[in-house]
Amino acid sequence: MIVLGLTGSIGCGKSSLSNILKENNIDIIDADVISRKIFEDKKLLNLVFEHFGDCIKNEDGSLNRKVLGNIVFNDDNKLIELNTLTHPRIKEKIIKEIEMLKLNNKEVIVIDAPLLIEGGYLEMVDKLLVITCNNEVQINRIQKRDNCTRQEALSRINSQMSQDEKVKYADYILDNSGSMEDLKENTREFLLYMKENWCG
Repeated sequence: MIVLGLTGSIGCGKSSLSNILKENNIDIIDADVISRKIFEDKKLLNLVFEHFGDCIKNEDGSLNRKVLGNIVFNDDNKLIELNTLTHPRIKEKIIKEIEMLKLNNKEVIVIDAPLLIEGGYLEMVDKLLVITCNNEVQINRIQKRDNCTRQEALSRINSQMSQDEKVKYADYILDNSGSMEDLKENTREFLLYMKENWCG
């Protein structure tokens, strides 16, 4: 069984690619979904509140993700602090999910994680697929999706490892600068490549 890592910078279309892979009956372990669910653990949630203050707490005691996001997107040190608190818990959950899927004799499982390289998840994967797109397309997508200014989009891009840096770790690079149809076609080509070169 191959554990395939899927990563890419914000706005490159990682979620779209993940959905296409799901349509092709490939199991996806989504680190974003896990990272949201881990805050159901009250102990961890309280640690994050203690660390970042009550400004990230909603009136009902839940986490205000938007406020926390703004804090960590604009301060590298705060992002490192948050990751130090959350990443061990996320990794633990991912390992459990891999073990469960292994029991089902799957040929391929995908770990979909925006910070796969930075978060130290590389040792969990056999191969790494990096999705990229050109910079203007990336900025426009973020502005449209998040309803933000160009400057805010650039700030989010710059808070992450650059695309150029990410592709250095890639076993396969998939460009997503075009349309959804182009992405589907590029994904078909990738799946064929994977079957011929990495599986069985």
